[in-house]
Amino acid sequence: MAKKQTVKKVTKKINKKSTREKETSPGLFDEPTPAVEPKTPRASNKKNRETAESVTPKALATQAQPPHIPLLEPIESLAEAQTKTSEKKTKKNKATYIDAETMAKSQREISVSEFFAKNRHLLGFDNPRKALMTTIKEAVDNSLDACEEAGIMPEIDVIIKQISDDRFEVTVQDNGPGIVKAQVPNIFGRLLYGSKFHKLKMSRGQQGIGISAAGMYGLLTTGKPIRIVSKTGPRKSAYYYELAIDTKKNRPDIIKEDETEFVHDHGTRVSIELQAKYQRGKTSVDEYLKQTALANPHTTFRYTMPDGTSMEFPRSIDELPPQPKAIKPHPYGVELGVLIKMLQESEYRRLKDFLTNSFSKVSPRVADEIIKAAKLRPNSDTRRIGRTEADELFQAINRVKIPAPATDCVVPIGEENLLKGLQSIIKAEFYTAVTRPPAVYRGNAFVIEVALSYGKPEETEKTSGKQQELTLDEQQKLLEAQLEQVDDENTEMVRLIRFANRVPLLYQQSACVTYKSIVSTNWRNYGLQQSRGSLPVGNAAIIVHIASVWVPFTSESKEAVAHYPEIIKELKLAIQECGRRLGRYLKRQSRVYDELKKRSYIEKYIPHIGQALKEILELPDDKIDKVVTDLKRILENSRKM
Repeated sequence: MAKKQTVKKVTKKINKKSTREKETSPGLFDEPTPAVEPKTPRASNKKNRETAESVTPKALATQAQPPHIPLLEPIESLAEAQTKTSEKKTKKNKATYIDAETMAKSQREISVSEFFAKNRHLLGFDNPRKALMTTIKEAVDNSLDACEEAGIMPEIDVIIKQISDDRFEVTVQDNGPGIVKAQVPNIFGRLLYGSKFHKLKMSRGQQGIGISAAGMYGLLTTGKPIRIVSKTGPRKSAYYYELAIDTKKNRPDIIKEDETEFVHDHGTRVSIELQAKYQRGKTSVDEYLKQTALANPHTTFRYTMPDGTSMEFPRSIDELPPQPKAIKPHPYGVELGVLIKMLQESEYRRLKDFLTNSFSKVSPRVADEIIKAAKLRPNSDTRRIGRTEADELFQAINRVKIPAPATDCVVPIGEENLLKGLQSIIKAEFYTAVTRPPAVYRGNAFVIEVALSYGKPEETEKTSGKQQELTLDEQQKLLEAQLEQVDDENTEMVRLIRFANRVPLLYQQSACVTYKSIVSTNWRNYGLQQSRGSLPVGNAAIIVHIASVWVPFTSESKEAVAHYPEIIKELKLAIQECGRRLGRYLKRQSRVYDELKKRSYIEKYIPHIGQALKEILELPDDKIDKVVTDLKRILENSRKM
């Protein structure tokens, strides 16, 4: 009990002492308390009195007085620290500017290969699936152009081999004329290198980018070079190349060169390993080859899929299309800057000779009219004509009426061949095709072709076969069931197939001039349903082909055609002609249905009329049959089937 009381007393003393220390201890920002002379503690007993006497007043003052805390020094040091920190941040965030001389040191020429390596989406290599199709398209286009220029019936093999989940090897082989050995590295190892850019005649390739860009894409995605085998004749050896593209210099890098064997007497085989994705659908390699066979009925295609399945598209005609001829530029398609350059570089010094020999469809009479309108002289020196005079000459060219350019530079597919190709790919009950006369945009000749198919042939064959055995009433029921089925199926939009210089266009459909022309046509006038701003609805397919010496594509990937008013006009005229033919066919089918319906009424009610005549006229039974037969004959002869 005594121990507990002692503990309580000690605890109270400790608490009182701590409370006094808290009250007397100044805060960090409090003013210092003046020193107070401490009082001598009272001694309650003898021991305490001795302790109090031993403690001097000076010692007590030192123990009781709290330590002095300087207030201004920490504040000044804190402000200095903040100033130093802000100065460091300012130095760190301060932008560093350079002068013109420093800028000039970093400026250099950009190679076209380097540009397209960073912007490969412009060439059609923006995703793995599209890259696979673009690679095959570029190789097939080159093979077709080479075979047709050499007068060889094309036979093209396309092989896709899957190496891993996202890697494929594409091989395209043809029986063309082959490539000269010295030109192989340049054709496959340099961008913008070719023979078609400066020629004004119809061809699939135009810019000299495609196949070399495909090899560059394969090199970027897999690190593997493009492999080429080519042979130019039966008595010549085939040579093998492995090439890579130096993107900084746009030059070929020959990795390997050797002689090898080739299956044909002449031709070329190209193999590219690339990162890709194989998938079937409307924009797949399978669909591309089907449409290419449709637009090139003179070509045989053999296709091997990644799973080993083979498919063949044999040629439907045994004749090559006519070879287009190269023409000179038309004056209406030349711009002022090009005209000035032509004047300076022309080999003809007299202005009249320059006009008649440098342009197509400019006769001496037309040249005199242009010179007179420009207020120049026929003997003017072309190299001394200044910019002002060249501008007047340019304006005079646009004022004078000049005949349209020659059309032998453009070779359309033709209505007959287009229908053969369409029938080999799409089975239908109605076909029609229209080829428009040649027209001109910006001085470039072009031809528009449109083909249309409608219906399902199996339903028509079943109906025509059964109609010979069925009665009129049964024929009517069959036609009614067929029409109901057609109405149920008319929920899908019409299939649009686009071509440019016999090459299928599978992407950017809504951005193409062909789509705009079809959508803006009123298909209700021709018997098809159509919502505003969309394709018509029905079991039909529309094929549009644009053939030109220079197809105005919207980008380097050649996926959509630009919206020129001249092209839109010709497209609409061809589409409307096909629509009118379809409308006549559908109206004729409707009349046949109505006629069969009326004939079924005759078949149904004439016997009742004969029975009524028998009762009214009291005719014998043997005459009733004759009356019924005569009534049927009279009614049928009075109607047109």
